Amino acid sequence: MRAAATCWLASLLLGAPAAQARGELAAPAASADSAALPRIDSAVSLLIVAPHPDDETLCCAGAIQRVVRAGGRVTVVWLTSGDAARGVLMLMSRSLFPGPAVARELGAQRMGEARIATERLGVSRAGQLFLGYPDGGLLELLGEHRSTPYTSATTAAAAVPYSDALFPGHPYTGASLEHDFLAVLERAQPTVILAPTPLDEHADHRAAGILAQALGTRYAPLRYWIVHGGAGWPAPADLLPGLPLRPAPLASALAPAAFELGPAEEDGKLSALQAYRTQLRLTAPFLLSFVRTNELYSSRAR
Repeated sequence: MRAAATCWLASLLLGAPAAQARGELAAPAASADSAALPRIDSAVSLLIVAPHPDDETLCCAGAIQRVVRAGGRVTVVWLTSGDAARGVLMLMSRSLFPGPAVARELGAQRMGEARIATERLGVSRAGQLFLGYPDGGLLELLGEHRSTPYTSATTAAAAVPYSDALFPGHPYTGASLEHDFLAVLERAQPTVILAPTPLDEHADHRAAGILAQALGTRYAPLRYWIVHGGAGWPAPADLLPGLPLRPAPLASALAPAAFELGPAEEDGKLSALQAYRTQLRLTAPFLLSFVRTNELYSSRAR
């Protein structure tokens, strides 16, 4: 399975339609309601693929709470630890040129915030998995650094530097990332996967979507979400409970379906988001604008 998945990943990165032409891993044609989440009950095993700590809450906090309440299982895998947030690094170091130690400290802080946030949503410690790959470098790993280690410009690391990551010391290569992601899939045994669309403006989100699409399809159906969906989205950019989230300009063609949140789920989402103090310092209006009456998911990646 791993060899076949790796070949499919290569075809996606090169833009080759050969696998689809042979009928392998071809996604079914979307129906009017195919974007909706599968039935949520105690048999559900939900896997959230998050490029950075906070993404899982922005786009999936309602779905997470619903699965937990139904008695299902939730696993969140963070591909990076968010250690390249330059504005936060400058505030922490009070310098225009923060050093690697500050970046690693930020990564550790954001991992701690992620644990608090997802605990508030009901995710067990066993369901909180950090891979610790380079923030801002995921697309590089899926390209020219598939076998040659990538060195993070912020942490100066060429391998996972966090001791509480799932695989500390694993090299920053695409092959290693694929291996570790497959290990997560085998551990979580998901029945549904929520991942970023490769249409997202952020390179790490695009890479996460490509990875999930390539390797996750054999395990479970995927639904896609977006965070960086175009200039001025979401609008209005503020905490406005009671308003619905409208489709992002970059993802509107995917015809996302609305997953409606109840008031308690909306409150739970806000509580989880408030755990991300490092990010709220600089981007609170943007982050809080995801606390709406719904979440949007598409069955199409692009």
